[in-house]
Amino acid sequence: MSADSHTALPESVASLPKAELHLHLEGSIQPSTVCALTARHGVNVTEQEVRRRYAYGNFLEFLETFKWVTSFLRDPQDYALITRDLAEHLIAQRVIYAEITISIGVMQLRKQSAEANFGAILAAAEPFESRGLRMRWIFDAVRQFGPEAAMRVVQAAKQCGMKSIVAFGIGGDELSIPAEQLRPVYDQAATLGLHRLIHAGEIGGPEKIREAVELLGVERIGHGIAAVNDPALMDVLADRRIALEVCPQSNVRTGALALQLRRPAATIEDHPLPALFRHGIPIVLSTDDPAMFHTTLAEEYEHAHRLGMTESELLRMAQMSFDFAFDRQHTRTTS
Repeated sequence: MSADSHTALPESVASLPKAELHLHLEGSIQPSTVCALTARHGVNVTEQEVRRRYAYGNFLEFLETFKWVTSFLRDPQDYALITRDLAEHLIAQRVIYAEITISIGVMQLRKQSAEANFGAILAAAEPFESRGLRMRWIFDAVRQFGPEAAMRVVQAAKQCGMKSIVAFGIGGDELSIPAEQLRPVYDQAATLGLHRLIHAGEIGGPEKIREAVELLGVERIGHGIAAVNDPALMDVLADRRIALEVCPQSNVRTGALALQLRRPAATIEDHPLPALFRHGIPIVLSTDDPAMFHTTLAEEYEHAHRLGMTESELLRMAQMSFDFAFDRQHTRTTS
């Protein structure tokens, strides 16, 4: 199906209050906010330069840009600024609940106080509750930093009093550290009462997803598009009700989709989202790093519609983002 044949998103879906569960705080920084951040630290950068950097040929180029942007997050005020910016964008998109991933592992690498930064994030988020946006937080470690660094992220959640922290996750290079080495970290997170998730099957194969489920006991998978290459794994995810946090535009922009399809390039029209959904796997549609991937949650629903997903399928998928949220106080029924 070509982009030209794309029909408008049904109003029943477009107008629906939504939840988003795979969203990186640091990946949500709009170009204008990047300029405000850099100026605070004595560096002049134009929005045009930021937009130029927000274009990648592959996953490693994206990680380099992520590193560059986060290098300007240096104190609690910086985190407060980007939290307010993200909250305004979410409200504009009718998002009423969001689980937002914070790269605590990067803060710790840079010798920052996760407690001070998180305190500023909570303070910045609080006024938005009265405007109808509930934000919960996922403390994220970086896989290639190793298991000891990941354990420090779990400990940081404990030191922050667990307030509004719903889960522990690991992102970064999924090909770097074997899942087996991360097992004690996930066991400790579970002991503290944190839900568990991980980025897997984004650029890695289906085995990375299977290991995460079998060895780490994860409840949701970040991305997980590699599952489409393993029907038996798709059965496992469907049977165990393990949700995939699917971010179509991200998968195209990083080259992850082309990699999984074993093609030199791929477009949104090639995305396996409908196949995964129709196999019975729970799907929560998300933006990942919306500013860096030039997308919004509304646009991701439009992409799903363009892929041939029906109005009733889109409504069911929107409901799944509430059903598979870790803060179960916040649910709604779309039917």
